Amino acid sequence: MTSATTMTTALELVHREQLMRLAREVSFDAGTRLFEEGRRANRFWIVRTGTVALDLHVPGRRPAVIDTLGHGELVGWSWHFPPCIWHLGAETMSPVRAWEFDADEVRALCSADAEFGRSVAVWVGRVVAQRLHASRVRLLDLYAPYGSGDPA
Repeated sequence: MTSATTMTTALELVHREQLMRLAREVSFDAGTRLFEEGRRANRFWIVRTGTVALDLHVPGRRPAVIDTLGHGELVGWSWHFPPCIWHLGAETMSPVRAWEFDADEVRALCSADAEFGRSVAVWVGRVVAQRLHASRVRLLDLYAPYGSGDPA
């Protein structure tokens, strides 16, 4: 987990409070598919407890797990960028408790409050950059002749 991308680190207190007013507590059993690549992204989550695996569809193979998310991490960023279609899939690896957010409500708040919107956009952008890097490293590990070359 990269601390710069967790909600508590990425958002100022006033913006966290604004966002949390829209939160709904949810729980999922292990093995629950939260979303599928290519489908409409209309919500997102912040993990409270448990783990969520992000995966990428690979034709002719099982989905490749790209990253594993835990406490405080954002699950889903595709809701923030039109056309709001999931770029990855997600499945719970253990029982998960999370805060769920309706994407339309959060986008409306972002539009109504420019400072809040910028803060959320910077946070989501950091998450996208982190996930892009994780995807690249994982796919090189899986499919490149010598892996990613990353010692980690």
